[in-house]
Amino acid sequence: MTHALLSILEDHVSRGTAPGIIGVTGAPDGRVDVVTAGDLSADAIVRIQSMTKPVLTVAALRLVQDGRLGLDDPVERWLPELADRQVLRTPTSPLDDVEPAKTPITVRHLLTNMSGYGMMTAPSPLQDAMIANQTQAGQEPVALGAQDWLDALATLPLAFQPGTGWRYHHSFSILGILLSRLVGGSLEEHLRTDLFEPLGMVDTGYTVPIDQAHRLPAGYRHDENGVLVEIEPAAGGFSVAPAPFDLSHAELVSTASDYAAFARMLAAGGIHDGKVVVEAGLLDLLRTDQVPTAAKAEDSFFPGFWNGTGWGFGVAVVTEGEHAGRYGWSGGLGTDFFVDPDGSFTIMLAQVEMGEEMMGLLGDIQ
Repeated sequence: MTHALLSILEDHVSRGTAPGIIGVTGAPDGRVDVVTAGDLSADAIVRIQSMTKPVLTVAALRLVQDGRLGLDDPVERWLPELADRQVLRTPTSPLDDVEPAKTPITVRHLLTNMSGYGMMTAPSPLQDAMIANQTQAGQEPVALGAQDWLDALATLPLAFQPGTGWRYHHSFSILGILLSRLVGGSLEEHLRTDLFEPLGMVDTGYTVPIDQAHRLPAGYRHDENGVLVEIEPAAGGFSVAPAPFDLSHAELVSTASDYAAFARMLAAGGIHDGKVVVEAGLLDLLRTDQVPTAAKAEDSFFPGFWNGTGWGFGVAVVTEGEHAGRYGWSGGLGTDFFVDPDGSFTIMLAQVEMGEEMMGLLGDIQ
């Protein structure tokens, strides 16, 4: 398996998919192997972007099992900014064509991307408003600190009634802010003491410490000619400490060994070193489809996303075919992981924006 993965990575580096790629395989018996191709070293600290979502999910579920948070708790208990929501009559309606929300947004809605907030996939007044007030999600780092971002988002109506539709991303930014308020301090510090240190994730956080900045590679995208163009500098830029503002709504950096520890815990049934990190019942919710068929609109994400796919808590879930039961997620700057029902897992880390070339790499690995 490891040799096959390395062959795929080396082939894609030679084709210019990415200048460097790290691959990790984990076996059901707990063995972990790391391979590298090109110029990315095994200990690189990379921007994992949306692979943050499963991490936040586990942090939230640990608070659920401790009795500090309920899946069906209204988020306005911690985020009063999101009380008394107005909802567009259709996702493309004018911003003033609204009706009151029939139910509050709950923690479960955040974990399933069904809060009513999220990326609008088609031009609409709501999409225009999100671009204008800097709450639209994209490849660029967040432009506003957590409180300013939440305040801006709270001025906008929901695209649909909570729990009735699916839109990507924003629910997890809201979740990060909720968790920071629940724990009453730094979300990063809570994640470090509650999750990262117990799992041995020593290099995972919201920024790279300045004395480790040399381990942060450059980020790239392919231009219209398929040529790699640098979009984020090595050893500098937004991801290097100190943070410009509160990043509770933002995304993590991590390493192959750190994320392997996280994935191995999930693959082992939520257990690490004999201790329960995520209880079995909650892990089952995380890794099984939680989105009703009626919410899986063709326009809710990229075309074909729902074909044989569901969404659990913070991860996509394969619902049919030879890989049924596989779950995991990707990051927009060329990262991916998945866990298989047999207790094995695979991680791929690059620093190239998702596009045709990178999707080809993911397809070959998956």
